[in-house]
Amino acid sequence: MKNIALLAFNDALATSISLPNELLTAANSVSRRDQRQPIMHSEFIGLDPSPISVSGGMQILPNADLYSGKEYDFIIIPSRWRHPHRGSPTRTDVQQWLQEHAARGAEICAVGNGSYFLAEAGLLNGRVATTHWHYFDDFAARYPQVSLHRDYLITQADNIYCTGSVNSAADLIIHLIDRYWGPSIANRVAQQFSPESRRPFSRNSYRVNRSDLHRDEVIALAQNWLARNIATPLNIPELAKQSGLSERSFHRRFRQITGLPPLQYLQKLRIDLAKDLLQNSNLSVEETGQQCGYSDTSYFCRLFKQHSSASPGEYRRAVRRKLFEVNKT
Repeated sequence: MKNIALLAFNDALATSISLPNELLTAANSVSRRDQRQPIMHSEFIGLDPSPISVSGGMQILPNADLYSGKEYDFIIIPSRWRHPHRGSPTRTDVQQWLQEHAARGAEICAVGNGSYFLAEAGLLNGRVATTHWHYFDDFAARYPQVSLHRDYLITQADNIYCTGSVNSAADLIIHLIDRYWGPSIANRVAQQFSPESRRPFSRNSYRVNRSDLHRDEVIALAQNWLARNIATPLNIPELAKQSGLSERSFHRRFRQITGLPPLQYLQKLRIDLAKDLLQNSNLSVEETGQQCGYSDTSYFCRLFKQHSSASPGEYRRAVRRKLFEVNKT
């Protein structure tokens, strides 16, 4: 079981703490239905005397504070409604608490300008980071030792994550649910929270050592070929030959770089394309499968459901649920 802390402090942006909490709560509920046991324990950790007053006048009663002695596997730092440098980020006790958890290997996620907490604690020095766009210039001037990436809504450096908005934080939480507890739970949680607005973590984040920002030119060229020939049947011997490697060496290097064997990597590309086509085109399920390299519609449907916990038709209905239909008279 994972222990998760959501920091609560005065003037925190309510949605930046409530949405991550709701996603985690939903994951727990899904797990209880499947396994009859919870997979995590989350609680609000107060940085100010309770009750905490967040944006919009809402109040939070923390479950614990920094001095409870509890250790956490994952920490979520919400955004601040007012200027992020004021108050809690500059407190030495908060900085020490974050430093100790980071040293123990806890994963820490800052939502929006919550990145100021990490920067003040020195946890972003020499590392990539992002923040809410409104504070880019202030953040860059205040923390020149941090590598600020303005073009990414999510950054990862080791166990430290930054997100530029509440929505991108939700994308990250879904990714972490997938990694910790598997795609079945993650997909079912995403389907409860507007799947049409969720963006894959792998395509929208800047990560140190991410598989498509590596320096193995041979494997990068193979990845590029697969992406451009996504519907072409996979021929490992031919791809290895094009790469100038033996089949065994190609397979080993590809998996080492991407984290997946070539076939699973191609399947993931195809399923991502299928999701995009189901959401944004009027192609039939059969035509979608063919565009993605699957001439056998039954096999395509089984594979899609295996990866998405929904059939192609169910997925299309879910992601288009909020679209308006114009009645012609």
